[in-house]
Amino acid sequence: MAAAACRSVKGLVAVITGGASGLGLATAERLVGLGASAVLLDIPSSNGEEQAKKLGSSCAFAPTDVTSEKDVQAALALAKEKFGRVDVAVNCAGIAVAIKTYNAKRNQAHTLEDFQRVINVNLVGTFNVIRLAAGEMGQNEPDQGGQRGVIINTASVAAYEGQVGQAAYSASKGGIVGMTLPIARDLAPMGLFGTPLLTSLPEKVRNFLASQVPFPNRLGHPAEYAHLVQSIIENPFINGEVIRLDGAIRMQP
Repeated sequence: MAAAACRSVKGLVAVITGGASGLGLATAERLVGLGASAVLLDIPSSNGEEQAKKLGSSCAFAPTDVTSEKDVQAALALAKEKFGRVDVAVNCAGIAVAIKTYNAKRNQAHTLEDFQRVINVNLVGTFNVIRLAAGEMGQNEPDQGGQRGVIINTASVAAYEGQVGQAAYSASKGGIVGMTLPIARDLAPMGLFGTPLLTSLPEKVRNFLASQVPFPNRLGHPAEYAHLVQSIIENPFINGEVIRLDGAIRMQP
């Protein structure tokens, strides 16, 4: 039996949330460098426009609040208008707060507004992009393996080992882990082979965490995340999976 062919990144069109910086920007740089096109989705106050110009004619910027249906629809429309279709969605947008559930010293409870804000951006925002991008990908002609698109989400080691003050952040990332498999199952009949989930160190991590990473003994680089995105796109048999990209770190309280 012949081996399945790996999918080439060249010629694909990706929409990347949080694309103006960090993991999102590193992913865009790698994909564009490999011959793909990318639309960077980020908040209007970001430097997304500047970053897109640096990446050239194969990149565009769409000012986007990921929790807004209208904004995400506009970004997907831009991708189709400029590049013809949407093949890949990478969710990197996220926020974090460091607040205890109850601070006894201050006699102060975690504000519900802060908890809801983190859940809304990290979890609801990710789902908002997934559900709308899936509709666009479903219009693509399937490749020889029946695949129409790839969706990649970003969680965190905090989904499993949240630290003190990370109740909201951990809940949001745990939600992404929890919805990975059912979404993959939902989308399988459409040929949307994906919703693999990548776990990475939080962007706002303290320097001391680097010493807790067994090997390599450092924090991860955005380029390493981007490399894994490439591998997931190219390998058609990764589906509905959680992949830890964390140097084997296990978070302490």
